[in-house]
Amino acid sequence: MSNPEVALLMLGLFIFLVLLGFPIAFTLLAMGVAFGYYAYHQGGPIETFSDIFNNNIFYLLNQNTYSVMENPILVAIPLFLFMGYVVERANIVDKLFFSLYMAARNLPGSLAIAALLTCAVFSTASGIVGAVVTLMGLLAFPAMANANYNKSFASGVICAGGTLGILIPPSIMLIVYAAIADLSPLRLYAAAVFPGLLLAGLYIVYVITRVWFNPALAPKPTMENVPPPREIYKDLLVSFVPLTVLIALVLGSILGGLATPAEAAAMGALGGMVLAVLYRSMTWEKLKESVFLTAKATAMVCWLFVGSWTFASVFSYLGGHDIIADWVGGLDLEPWEFLILAQIIIFLLGWPLEWSEILIIFVPIFLPLLEVFGVNPYFFAMLIALNLQTSFLTPPMAMSAYYLKGVLKDKIELMDIFRGIMPYLGIVILTMVLMYNFPGIALWFPDYLFGPYIP
Repeated sequence: MSNPEVALLMLGLFIFLVLLGFPIAFTLLAMGVAFGYYAYHQGGPIETFSDIFNNNIFYLLNQNTYSVMENPILVAIPLFLFMGYVVERANIVDKLFFSLYMAARNLPGSLAIAALLTCAVFSTASGIVGAVVTLMGLLAFPAMANANYNKSFASGVICAGGTLGILIPPSIMLIVYAAIADLSPLRLYAAAVFPGLLLAGLYIVYVITRVWFNPALAPKPTMENVPPPREIYKDLLVSFVPLTVLIALVLGSILGGLATPAEAAAMGALGGMVLAVLYRSMTWEKLKESVFLTAKATAMVCWLFVGSWTFASVFSYLGGHDIIADWVGGLDLEPWEFLILAQIIIFLLGWPLEWSEILIIFVPIFLPLLEVFGVNPYFFAMLIALNLQTSFLTPPMAMSAYYLKGVLKDKIELMDIFRGIMPYLGIVILTMVLMYNFPGIALWFPDYLFGPYIP
């Protein structure tokens, strides 16, 4: 076999092993080392035990590990994770959900709207899809079920709302993308503001419109115990405003150039701890749990980077990237055709894979082609960021559906959840179409803040 054929075998074998359920990070690492040992073999005979390690793949592995650990962009990841875990344990989500529900009580599907808004706010602070969907499944779904909401409709709201955190800044996913594509996280955050708000807004418009035409989906609950308006406003002030202000300060300090993402994340982590103390929910056990979960998630991300960079280096050395670039170049595509082809591939990859695998393994394949087709890398990043929402919403591996099923157990069937999330999958695609036809949705704000992008 030629080296390019070995590269394709390497890629196919990786996908096969992932589908079998092997851990992504260590599969990448093992594949990179195994095929790298072949790629960088120096041809000398192996006569002693030390000769086994006379291969450049081990030097490459060491350098990639060091590069990940010293990357200043990735410092923001554990700090944002810690902020999310602390906020999650501050016991404000239930108050936030109830106060938003009371404020939206006169709108069609008020409970669903409150759930979407709570998901948007909480997932933005947390950035952890599984945590948001799980918590909202325990909190919002029983409330909607008690109000006789259609179970499929209610589950779709929670699954779709829980994924917004990987798009709306400050997003961990965008930090990872910035490190992979060597882009400015500041411009990425600015570019993601309006697409994220547009997607969340379209979700809410869909809920209101559908319930308006089919009230049986979300019957209006009886308002026997509605508190007076003054108390509702007080609850909003106590639950909604502090968390929103914390997020706004973190994001504003980044976009305003007052702090780097890592510095802003550090202040956000401190702010999350202050909120937990003010809400009287900070305990030593909860703090230890937050630190443990942060370390666990950060280690996973770091090993994903080490494994993916090793895998990608070997794949490129064997000529895998050249094969794909030559194939795309041989199609003689227009820029718009290239964008559509890339998004279709990413969408299809979302069926069996999660966003992290798609982002770290497959997106780098397209990055060298952006200059060839004259595509703005920040515009392409926003298309990818929107498209990655589908990796949580596309059966059969729609992870948000499995998160929700895991907490609801026998209260709902998995197929009912799948039916509930399908309309939101269509809304994500609609948002991508709108942004493609109106690139200013993604590009106006970063150009306004930082000036026009110059390649």
